[in-house]
Amino acid sequence: MFPTLGLFSTLPCPERPNCNRVNCIFSHDPNVVQPPTVRVPIEIPKASSSRHVTAPVPPTSQTSFPKPSVIPVKRQHSLASGAAGSSSNSASTSGEPPKKLQRIGTIQRPNAVSTTVQTNSSGVPLLRVNPAMSQVAIPVRQTMLKNLYDHFVVLYQNIIEANPTLAAEDALRQEEEVYSKTNKLTYRNAVINSISSIKRRPLPDSRSHPSVGTVAEIAKREEDRKKLAALRLTVAQLEPHLLTVEQMKELGYIVDIPPGVGGDQPSEEGLIKTCDRCSQPFKVKRMEEADECVFHYGRPRLLKANGEKQRIYTCCSRTMEDNGCSRGPHVFYESDPEDLHRRHAFTFTRPPISSDQPDEGGGTEDSALDIVALDCEMIYSTGGMTVARVSVVDSMGTEVFDEFVRLDDGVEVIDFNTRFSGINAENYATAVLPLASIRKALDRLINANTIIIGHSLDNDLKTLRMIHHRCVDTVALFPHRAGAPFRRALKDLVKEHLQRTIQSGGATVGHSSVEDSVATLDLVRYYMLNKPKIASTPSNDTAIDVL
Repeated sequence: MFPTLGLFSTLPCPERPNCNRVNCIFSHDPNVVQPPTVRVPIEIPKASSSRHVTAPVPPTSQTSFPKPSVIPVKRQHSLASGAAGSSSNSASTSGEPPKKLQRIGTIQRPNAVSTTVQTNSSGVPLLRVNPAMSQVAIPVRQTMLKNLYDHFVVLYQNIIEANPTLAAEDALRQEEEVYSKTNKLTYRNAVINSISSIKRRPLPDSRSHPSVGTVAEIAKREEDRKKLAALRLTVAQLEPHLLTVEQMKELGYIVDIPPGVGGDQPSEEGLIKTCDRCSQPFKVKRMEEADECVFHYGRPRLLKANGEKQRIYTCCSRTMEDNGCSRGPHVFYESDPEDLHRRHAFTFTRPPISSDQPDEGGGTEDSALDIVALDCEMIYSTGGMTVARVSVVDSMGTEVFDEFVRLDDGVEVIDFNTRFSGINAENYATAVLPLASIRKALDRLINANTIIIGHSLDNDLKTLRMIHHRCVDTVALFPHRAGAPFRRALKDLVKEHLQRTIQSGGATVGHSSVEDSVATLDLVRYYMLNKPKIASTPSNDTAIDVL
């Protein structure tokens, strides 16, 4: 049927001499001897099998046959010795069973809450949650989230234009709060209760209003506020935090009366000074005659952009090479103690009144407070930077003094600096008392033993021409991580630790010295309640604006 190729002609017939085949394919020559069988291992690719198989190889005239050996067909596996497996198998070297034989622990699933705010075209926040991870159906959660958002929009109707994402952010956080504290049976009712709470809130007029935030945030703020309000600071509590004379000098305080005649040169009108805004020389002129200055009202901050470090102004996000973003008159600022002394004389705070040394009116009772918080607002004048408003609160945060200050005779206004001072022509016109009279009025509240609390208090005391040695400064309690001379801004400290927003009035309203003095007092209260935590937590704030 098929032609023979003689492939087996060199092999003896296994049935010899009883073979009856007519055309046997094997050899019947008696000189042909059956050779020993040699099994050569053949490696099978791993994709098909991990076994070694053997196949007989017929000998040739050049083949030398080694000593027969037995090669196992299948590798042995021992869990005890870990000898099995390839060299890449970690179980073979560590003595552990293969991973497929090891038990795997239970997988902990994360909470199914969304951590980012994503909105669609209508402004409604969208949940980005794996449905398998959520105990409550995602369509149900999205529907309740939209209801929360709609009610936050109504609540924030007066401030949403200035804060367009506030409603979406608070709605998302409120939904997360409810979901984290409920299950699929109580979730819906908990959201409805939250909506009822939102409806009962008064409409806020600023982002710092108590009505702004989620239910938990408002409750926490109220609890913290009650704790702060209940804490009455005492002299014994503050004594360890009083600045030493050396610390005051390092922070720029004036601790002694400078030499020279005080108040002999109150104004620099008509003289050449260096502009505090553009660093260019100019001739000092009053507001009506002042030359225009183009400047940046913000401070340069070192930022990294496109792999390069650049100083960017906080006011307009421009680099230092760009032109200014604001216009106003040239102004000057003085910090040298002798220069300040020539404009208006420095004096020490009065000593305490005793029965042996009655006051000018013959009284023996001292009306001075043990603890006060003080803040001032300043304007630019022909006498440099000059105090225009003074506010004082007592140790419980109650306002006890708030007055506008009239400039000394011969000193004229150059710029009210309303963006920061909050002073304008209208409220300055109500000022009656000059600085000397303001100091006498403050003597009723402050004596040499009074502890004065402030933020960058050295600036306030300089502009008041007051020398006082019992000071607690939040600049020292909450230092900048880069150290002196950098200082953290008061509004940043209040935002971080008190969860409040201050100094948010903008360019037309500016700051309030009453608000700032209360905020400074509350920061010290907060420090007293949390000082171990504060002392061990470095600041991440990089701002150096201390206004």
